[in-house]
Amino acid sequence: MYAVEVREHIMIAHSFKGELFGPAQRLHGATFVVDVAFFRRELTVDSVVVDIGRAHEALKGVLGPLNYRNLDEVGQFSGKLTTTEFLSKHVFDAMAEAARSGALGPGGEGIEKIRVMLHESHVARAWYEGDVSTPA
Repeated sequence: MYAVEVREHIMIAHSFKGELFGPAQRLHGATFVVDVAFFRRELTVDSVVVDIGRAHEALKGVLGPLNYRNLDEVGQFSGKLTTTEFLSKHVFDAMAEAARSGALGPGGEGIEKIRVMLHESHVARAWYEGDVSTPA
């Protein structure tokens, strides 16, 4: 299987509820490095997996509304625990829709699988990966 990966980063603030989270129950910041990998079995007629420029622009478009924001104050996340795992699925859903809608350019509709990995530090990361064909 062929793959191409693009990278961006965001800086956010958030807090968690629940004893499991210890000191992270208090408002704290995080800088996430976000990697999105696109997979397909065969290359396009142009011998690529996906248009890297369009993939990177799509990723920036997904992350832009979250950058420098307190996620506790973002309406769509109201009542949600915006863990690294949760955010990886949020980004996945948006990138999968970009592939299905044609926003990644010609050949984007042939992307079979996407993996979204959020690096929250040099020692911890989480990801979500899935098929693009149907909404998760």
